[in-house]
Order: sequence, then C-alpha cells, then structure tokens
Amino acid sequence: MSDITHEISLDRFHEQISYVLNSYSNHGYTTQTINNVVIGGLGGSGIGGRIAKLAFFTVSPVPVEVYSEYSLPAYAGENTLVILCSYSGNTEETLAMYAEARKRGCKIICLASGGKLHDQSLADGYRFYTVEQGYQPRMALGYSLSTLLMILGELTGTDMRSRLQSVMESLKNNAGIKEKALTMFDYFRETVHNKFVIICDLAFEGVAIRCCQQIQENAKGEAFISLLPEANHNMIESYYGAHDTNFLVLDSKLNHRTTARFQFVRNELASHSNRIYEYPVSEFNLNTLFEVIHATDWLSIWMSDAKGVNNMQVGIIMRLKAYLDEI
Repeated sequence: MSDITHEISLDRFHEQISYVLNSYSNHGYTTQTINNVVIGGLGGSGIGGRIAKLAFFTVSPVPVEVYSEYSLPAYAGENTLVILCSYSGNTEETLAMYAEARKRGCKIICLASGGKLHDQSLADGYRFYTVEQGYQPRMALGYSLSTLLMILGELTGTDMRSRLQSVMESLKNNAGIKEKALTMFDYFRETVHNKFVIICDLAFEGVAIRCCQQIQENAKGEAFISLLPEANHNMIESYYGAHDTNFLVLDSKLNHRTTARFQFVRNELASHSNRIYEYPVSEFNLNTLFEVIHATDWLSIWMSDAKGVNNMQVGIIMRLKAYLDEI
C-alpha cells in the first residue's frame, strides 16, 4: 500500500499539475485528422475523462465520449482517437479496450504509471504519457485530468497551459479552499452517516461524480448525483417529506433557466427541513472545477475520520479483483 496518505496527496496536488506541464509533449493530432475521440478508463483513472470532456463541451468540433467498459463503441475506427487511462497500467477493462483499439486501427494515446499498458503501448509505438508512481489511483487525478486537458487543448487549438498554471498556483496556496471545505464539512458533521445526493448541472456533472466516488471509496458512504434539468422530470417526485440525505448543490450558473430550477428544488427540499448545502460559486471556470474537486476531496477525508473508517483501504474492491482473478 502507498505511503502517500490522502492528506499528503491533497496538499501536494499542485505538484501533479506541475509534473504534467513540465513533461507534456505534443501528440500531433488535430480535429482535421480525426472524426471523434473515445476516452477509456475506470474509477480514479476514468473520472478525469468525464471532467475533461465537459470542459470542452462548447469547444470541441468533434464528439468526445467516455466509456468505462471492456469494449469500444461500434463507430470507433481508424479515424477515432482512443485515449486510454490506467494509473497502474494493469486495469483489465482498459487493457481489453486497448487490444480492441489496436485491432481496429484506431489512433491511440495511453496514460499510466507503468504496467502492461505502458509496455504494450511503447512496444507498439503509440504515444504514451507517464505519471509518477506511489499514489492511490483516486488521488492521482491531477496527473490524468491535466494530461487530458492538454491533449484535448492541443487537439482543438485551445491554450490550456496558462489556465493550468493558474490552477496550479491556486492549489499551491490552498488554505482558502480548505477553509471552504471545512465550512462544508462542519455543515454535514452531524450527519456524515447519511447518504449524499449531489444536485448538479451538466458543467459540474464530472465533478459531482468524482465527489460521489470519493465519498464512496474514502468515507464508505452512499452517494449519488441528481443532474438538472433531467432530474426535474423524474427524481424531483421523490422529494416529498424529509429524507435521511445530505444534499450538496453544485450550480455553475451558466444557464439562468437551470439556475431557476435549482432554486425551486432548494425551496422544495427546505420546506421539509432537509439538509442542503450549496457550494459557493462566483464564476465558473477551470479554477472553479479544480477548487470544487479539491474541497470535496477534503470533505471525503474528514468524513472518513469522523466515521472512524480507513480511507486508504478498499477491501471489497480488492476482494472483487481476487474473485475475478479466480474465474
């Protein structure tokens, strides 16, 4: 098990971005040379793709999709750029996607700290981006997300280097973010054993999923997302009365009609004395995305401490891997 604790990982998070900025080299692809992008990865190695995809939602002229699976979509072919992320380099689903992408003649980029993905991609001559070893995969998001942002930035002709440098500086001096995280934790301190529902809009969807994953893995708690406006057409009908639920609101305020929906949902939940916390967002940008990731990561760590659970161990996941190795 890694000696780098989650607390150390978070306080050094800016170093992951710095590593990427110092080591990144151009891949040479453009939106004129490909028809679509498929990003593959699981868990802590896959969530970066979901966040990066949405960061380019209004920028990329070609479709960018993310799959956490064993196989590629039927449309993936020689004009598809397949980007595969696995921190260990040994994730079986990602290796299966690699084999399929290679067989179909896709353009391939890989990201890992080593393992089979590293060895196979270098042997086959594909572009490979390395990350530092020693981290828990879920705490190495700075490597994968920053690399993916650089890859998609180069692909679309978008300058991501200066934006990531700004993010790096804000995370290097993270006292203000930790203070916001502590305020959020204090709000939920007495109800950390309740499940969490993260109410978000599309711009925050990837970050909300990340928050749920961290609560699940680190704090061993149930957590789900409620995506607006879609959830207003179904999930909202479950909001009669009080719930044993912590509601966390992430509103980018990019669409005034969706923001009005947030207001309605908050009022509806508050009328039944539900526990609701809205993370303060003054302006939505890349710094905000990383700030909320950082703050909710701290939330999950402090929750694990309050619950008395070991945030470094994932016993059931390890038992599943052992089970799959036997069949």
